This record gives sequence, C-alpha cells and structure tokens, in this order.
Amino acid sequence: MTDATTTPSNGPMLSADGVPLKKSLQIALRRQKLRALALIAPLLLFVLISFIAPIADMLFRSVENDIVSQTIPRTVIALNEWDYQDGNAAAPSEDIFAAFYVDLSEAEEFKTHTRLGSRLNYETTGMSSLLRKTGRGIGRMDTDEYTKQFEALDPKWGDPTAWVALMESPGIAAVLPETASAWGSWTRIVANKNDVLAEEQPEDFVYTMLYRDLAKQPESVVAAYSGSGADMLKAADAAVDGFETVSLQQQFLDIDKDWADAEVWGTIKAFSSPYTAGYFLSSVDLQQTPAGIEKQPENQQIYMLLFGRTLFMSMVIMGSCILLGYPIAFLLATLPLRTSNLLLILVLLPFWTSLLVRTSAWKVLLQQQGVINDILVWLGMVNDADRLVMINNQFGTIVAMTHILLPFMILPLYSVMKTIPQTYVRAAKSLGATNWTAFWRVYFPQSVPGIGAGSILVFILAIGYYITPELVGGTTGTFISNRIAYHISSSLNWGLAAALGTILLAVVLLLYWVYDRIVGIDNVSLG
Repeated sequence: MTDATTTPSNGPMLSADGVPLKKSLQIALRRQKLRALALIAPLLLFVLISFIAPIADMLFRSVENDIVSQTIPRTVIALNEWDYQDGNAAAPSEDIFAAFYVDLSEAEEFKTHTRLGSRLNYETTGMSSLLRKTGRGIGRMDTDEYTKQFEALDPKWGDPTAWVALMESPGIAAVLPETASAWGSWTRIVANKNDVLAEEQPEDFVYTMLYRDLAKQPESVVAAYSGSGADMLKAADAAVDGFETVSLQQQFLDIDKDWADAEVWGTIKAFSSPYTAGYFLSSVDLQQTPAGIEKQPENQQIYMLLFGRTLFMSMVIMGSCILLGYPIAFLLATLPLRTSNLLLILVLLPFWTSLLVRTSAWKVLLQQQGVINDILVWLGMVNDADRLVMINNQFGTIVAMTHILLPFMILPLYSVMKTIPQTYVRAAKSLGATNWTAFWRVYFPQSVPGIGAGSILVFILAIGYYITPELVGGTTGTFISNRIAYHISSSLNWGLAAALGTILLAVVLLLYWVYDRIVGIDNVSLG
C-alpha cells in the first residue's frame, strides 16, 4: 500500500503521479473554475444578449447623430466657416450651395435624404418636406447648361472613357479638387446601379464642379498638368470664362424659398456633429437651436411634467400596495397552513389572467356608466346626473395598477412574515405589552425587509408600465413610458426614446442608491 503523496527528503511534496502537490492543486482549481464558467456561460451569454446589449444600444442611440455628417459631408465642412447670428445671418455662400448640390444629388440617388429630413424635422418643423421636395426637384435644375457647354466645346467631354482616364490620372485631385470629390459620388452611384463606369456619362453635378474648379484655379495650375486629357482640360480652362453661368443658390430658391432661411442652415450646422446632446435636452424640455440651448415653447414642455407624474404616481401605487398588502400578508402568515394556502391561491389567481383583460375589466367597472357608478346611484350615494369620473385620469391608473401590482407586494411580505416566530409576540405580551405595542415594537421591525423588497419590486415595475396607463389613464394619468413607446412605434424618434429611457434608468438607479443609503439593501429580504 502506497501513500497518495510522497515527501522527498530534499524536495517539494509530490502527488502520486510525481507532480509537485502545489502545482497539482493549481491545475485542479483551474479545472474547477473552467467547469464552473462552462456551466454559467449559457446564462451569462443570455444576459449579455438580452439585457446588457440592449441597454448599451439604448445609451448609444441617445447621443448618436451621424446621419447628418454621413449624408451631406461636404456641406457640413463648408458650413464650418458660416456664422449663424440668431436669425440675422446672411444666406450661405455659393460654395455652400455647391457642396450641398453634390451631397444631395448623391443622397437622392441612395434615398438617404429622406432619413436626413426625418432627423432634422425633429428639431425644426418642415425640414422633412423641404428635403423631400428638393430631392424631387434637384434633377430639374438648369445645371445641365454646363454639361451642354462642355460638350459643345469638345465632344470628348461627353465620352465616359475620357472621363475615366482623366479622373484616374495621378495628381488630378490637386488640379480639380471639387470635381474629384464629385467624381467619387458619381462612382458610388454607378456602382449602386451595377453599371460600368466607362459606359455611363457623368451627371450634371460633375460638370458643374468641373466648371467651378476651372473658374477658380489659376491658369498655371492647369497648365502644369500633363496627365491624360491635358489638352482638352487646358482648352476648357481657356474657354470657361465665356461660359453662361448658373447660380446654384438661385436654383435651390426656385425649388423652395425656405433655402434662403438662415434657420434652416443653422439647424443643419447645429446638428452636424456625429454625437449630440439634443435628445437629452429635449428630454428635459430644452432644445438645441442654431443660437444655442433654449427652453422649449411652453406648450411643448411636457417631459419634466411626465417624469414628475411618473415618480409621484409610482410612489402612490407603491404606498397603496403596502397599505393593502401588509394586512393580507399578515393574515396569510398567521392563519393555519391549509387556509393560508387556499387564500394564497386567490392572491396568485390574477397572474393567470391576461394583463389586458384585467385592465379592460377596470374600464368596465370605473366608467361613468359602469358597475361601480351604477351601484352608487342605486344606493343613493351619488346622483345619477353627477356620476363619478373614475376613468381616464390619475385615479383610474392608480386603482388599476394597484390591483395589478398588489401580488408583487404580498408575496415578499408573506415570505418574510412566515419566518418571524410567533413566540416573540407572545413573549412581549407576557411582559405586559399591549397588542399594538407588541406588534409595533416586536413584529413590525422584523417585517421591514419584506416591505423593502416589495416596495422596490412594485416601484420599479410601476415606473415602467405603459399598457395600463395608456388604457385607463387618459391625458392626466399617463406615464413617461407611454411617450417612450410612442416615439419608438409611432414617431420613430428612437434617439429621443433612448434618451428618455436612459434618464428613467438613471432615476431608478439613483433612487435605489438613496434607498440603500437610508434603509440598506442588506435589509431587503424575500424570506
């Protein structure tokens, strides 16, 4: 018979297989950790995908704003030098309109100008229709005059292969910077159509940028170019001074006069950054304008009211659940097991009924021609002409949600109360304490952990409810969650919905921290 370990006289303790015992234990411990990780990996992955990832996406969407800079990048750069002066700014220069012309020509081809309009319309009403209208009209601009004049000067300007050879020549971007940029847009358009670049004549916006480059560049720059198409480029440079010109600014104004409004361009500039605080500002009834941060118009200041109402009504619902749930839980904990089990089934019964059905039932009960009003009229407690208004207001929301969330308060209270020995109360009474004193000084402090657990559970559930307030709350009983649902499903303003959700999450975490500081999270118990 041999021992599991051996101890050489001049070395470390070894395991049976000759490996040092310390190393063998480390290997065994590592295997146990890997096995434990493998067991919890599915749950960890599920939490990551279904909980952490959506929250991270929500946080990103609340500040993400790259639609402007991605759709009209040249315009964003050009607007950096334009100064908005609270409505007194002059209309942008021809250079800005030229950059916008190229950007919008590409955006219209990819249909991204509609998304840009929807984004900017959240900030300035009318931007969506303005961009849609301009997208439809941009193909009818008179900029084809430049195309005709270049082709009349040299037919090669209408040859796609000559364009490809010219624009692929080394150094051409330094000679024709705006044309090269517009050519990049044209190549993306052709690729999107799955066409061959050498077989498609460029659009008018490329010729327009060619004219602008040749009109601005010194003759020496063009004369120094010696690549493909140098001869026709030099001939065009010598002739552009005699070209009939087209004002891009006027072309846009012919489509819609609003392009002369400095506020339109100020809105584009104000929201040109890839990240914005605009959604969070809107969430607290402020707005980011071209002139800076301002208050929302008084008739649009609703979110702070909704946040306050949500917190207040959630607190009231939580308090109502405590007042109604504590006696029921106390009764369940003190009755014989057979009876308490039967009553507990009745408490759990609402969980087996659809939330929509329960809420709809309260609409039937609380409406002015409903069951409760009919009973009160029959008893003579209420005049038939003055029936109580108990629905489509805060009262209806509080009643319906208290009924729905009451089991979430009763169950933690019941589980904690079942662990409280009844002998403590009897001992207090035997020492002379009254029933009230025994309850308040002995029993109640031991049930506080159940109150804490139930309160947190009910409050967090209440603050995020939106189905019940939507059905029975009317205009005065809805929560901030109803606006979040509206922006997600109807207005499609996901950025604002994400910002509202982030603020709501921060408020819950703050209240959770305050509760921990005052009561202590260690005092929360589910029994």
